Amino acid sequence: MTAQIIDGKKIAYELRQEIANNVADIKSKYRIIPGLAVILVGNDPASEVYVSNKEKAAHQVGMNSFQYKLAHDISEQELIDKIHELNCDKNIHGILVQLPLPKNIDANKVILAIDPKKDVDGFNIINVGKLSIGQINGSEKAIVPCTPLGCLDLIKKTVGENLAGKKALIIGTSNIVGRPLTRLLMLEGCTVTCANRSTKDLKKECLQAEIIISATGVAGLIKADMVGKNTIIIDVGINRISDSNNKTKLVGDVDFENVKEIVKAITPVPGGVGPMTIAYLLKNTLECCLKLINKK
Repeated sequence: MTAQIIDGKKIAYELRQEIANNVADIKSKYRIIPGLAVILVGNDPASEVYVSNKEKAAHQVGMNSFQYKLAHDISEQELIDKIHELNCDKNIHGILVQLPLPKNIDANKVILAIDPKKDVDGFNIINVGKLSIGQINGSEKAIVPCTPLGCLDLIKKTVGENLAGKKALIIGTSNIVGRPLTRLLMLEGCTVTCANRSTKDLKKECLQAEIIISATGVAGLIKADMVGKNTIIIDVGINRISDSNNKTKLVGDVDFENVKEIVKAITPVPGGVGPMTIAYLLKNTLECCLKLINKK
C-alpha cells in the first residue's frame, strides 16, 4: 500500500492564511504592519532565490518586507553595524541574515549581533539557550528555528497532537535542524535517538523508529529495506542530482519512489518541509511583532 504523502504545501498554505488574518487584525487594531528584514551578502544564486521567495511570502500575508543586498566584500564590522541599525528600527520586527556568509565574515558574531527579540531564525545564543532549558511558552519564550517548527507541525498533522512515548530518530545534528528538533521532540515526550551519516548500523536505528527525520544532505541515504510499514518520514534533505536525461532535479535524503511503497507516511521533496519553513518564518515574525505590541 502506498504511503500517505504529507502535503507540506497545503498545510503551509493554511498556516499562511491564519497568519494573514492575524496581520490584518494587527493593522486594524494597532495601525502596525509586521516587518521582516532580510540581509543578503553577495550574489549567490541559490541564496537570491531563497530571499526572493521569503519576500514574496511576506507580501502575500500583508507583511512589510525589507531586503538589503550587500556587497560580497563588505567587512564584518560593516555588516554588524547594519544589523545594529535594524535592531533599532521600530518598523522592523524580524531580522534574518541569509546564510552562508563570505569566508571573511564570522557567522557566529553576526548572529550574536541580532537582537534576540528580532531573531526570527532562532539562531541567537539567547534563543538557543531558552530552547535548551525548555522555555517555549510565555511572553519570554524562545524563538525556535523555522524548519524544526515546520517538521513538528507536519508530524502532529500526521500522527496527532500527542507524541508522548513515540520513538523518533533524527539523522543529522546541525544547529539549524537536528539539535533544535531533538529538543522540541524531547519536550513533546518522545524518546529521541540522534544519528548521522556515519552512524554504525543506521538501518537498525531506522527500523526501530516510529518517526524518522533526515537532514543530512545525502541523496538516497534512507532506502526501502531500512524502514517499516508504520514509519512516518520527514525528509528535510535538499540535494541536486542529474537524471537520466542529464537534467538536474531536487531530491531528499530518502529513496522516495521505493520507500513510499512501504512506510505509513512521507514528505516529498520538493513540496514537503520547504513550504513549512517559510510559513514559520512568517509566524515567528508575527509573534515578534505581537511581543512588542504587548509590551507597550
